[in-house]
Amino acid sequence: MTTTSTSNSLAETLRKRREKLADLIDFPAVFWSGNPSPRNFSANIFPHRPSSHFLYFAGLPLKNTAIRLEAGKLQLFIDNPSPSSALWHGEMPSRDEIAEQIGADEAYPMAELESYLQDVATIAVQDAASWTQQSQLLDRWILPQRPPENKDLQLAKAVAQLRLTHDEAALDEIRQAVAVTIEAHKAGMAATAAAKTEAQVRAAMESVIIARNMTTSYNSIVTVRGEVLHNEHYENSLNSDDLLLADVGAETPNGWAADVTRTWAVSGKFSSTQRDIYDVVLAAHDACIDKISPGIEYEDIHLCACQVIAEGLIDLGILQGNPEELVNVDAHALFFPHGIGHLLGLDVHDMEDLGDLAGYEEGRQRSGRFGLGYLRLNRPLHAGMVVTIEPGFYQVPAIVNNSENRDNFKQFVNWERLSQFADVRGIRIEDDVLVTDNGSEVLTAALPTQADAVEKLTVNG
Repeated sequence: MTTTSTSNSLAETLRKRREKLADLIDFPAVFWSGNPSPRNFSANIFPHRPSSHFLYFAGLPLKNTAIRLEAGKLQLFIDNPSPSSALWHGEMPSRDEIAEQIGADEAYPMAELESYLQDVATIAVQDAASWTQQSQLLDRWILPQRPPENKDLQLAKAVAQLRLTHDEAALDEIRQAVAVTIEAHKAGMAATAAAKTEAQVRAAMESVIIARNMTTSYNSIVTVRGEVLHNEHYENSLNSDDLLLADVGAETPNGWAADVTRTWAVSGKFSSTQRDIYDVVLAAHDACIDKISPGIEYEDIHLCACQVIAEGLIDLGILQGNPEELVNVDAHALFFPHGIGHLLGLDVHDMEDLGDLAGYEEGRQRSGRFGLGYLRLNRPLHAGMVVTIEPGFYQVPAIVNNSENRDNFKQFVNWERLSQFADVRGIRIEDDVLVTDNGSEVLTAALPTQADAVEKLTVNG
């Protein structure tokens, strides 16, 4: 495909998105890209990741840029590169060239934005410099993680409605991220036999992502301490009796994410206890994916995972009682405390900068229950959504060794039997799933989940 046709395709995609936004709101909206943050001095910066809401409508990973949308039209506000920028950064596209690329109707220097801010709505950018600038220019507080009000709230709801389901351009980007993520996981499995530390496996995985000109969509989790849900430390040695949990995803240059977890035995062969628990988690994973189709409540998919995990742990003698009762009293959550997954798109936890506004159907609130409080998505599914399915089993010391939990759940848990599974700290199996018109498509299906197939990849690469 030529550069011109690629540019035309991008411009057409963006035009359709802003026209759909215009059908939902009758006032102008401004989206800021955000600015790089300095690590310690201004020329040494952290990698810049633009606001996802900006990316959705602007399509390019620009910095110090704003776009104004009104009635389907796009105004671009960006400065031309400074004369000295070519020395340090090479030749950069001009404002007019960028405007043509994204199909802008008008383009202005950034300084002129202030003249176009009357009665506009916006969404907070995450970096402090940008939301401070937003607040100053709009003369009202624009803060991340703070519920928006008035027109900002209307805009947030409209954007969430659009981004809940993905157009073909978005799905193409997600598929690219998925393909690279699968390669990375296979590389990690293959590298494990010769690796001495978690860091070496992480390096093998992330090198694949970097070599494909992508970045990670979140801080990688590559750990033998799988019970630490968001473990971002990589110093542990690998021992032959360890399980290695790898939660690693790629992100395309335009910001679209993948999110995949696999767990494998460092030795290449699960122990009998590890295999038993792995198969329980896999059964929950498969049952949840089988349920996915338009109209199904995501909470019901979560509860399906809870039920299957409870049944499996009863069969293993860890839990005792009736599966439905165990789920009702949240006994399963001792070992599966988080939700079954989340939305996936331009963010790995898509639109969670809006709090629960995107993840929860209007009128719904998070449960206070131990087993439901961490559910990130509580909506009926629709064709075009991409969600993750990621059941797990964890022995979190702060949970399973808590004296109150031990007392409250003593009739439901065989603690002595549980002690026989000490070599299972944490297991999670996660795939990315597209909701289709008639069911679902597992976008990450090319990466095996069956224990035998995972062992084969770990041993043979």
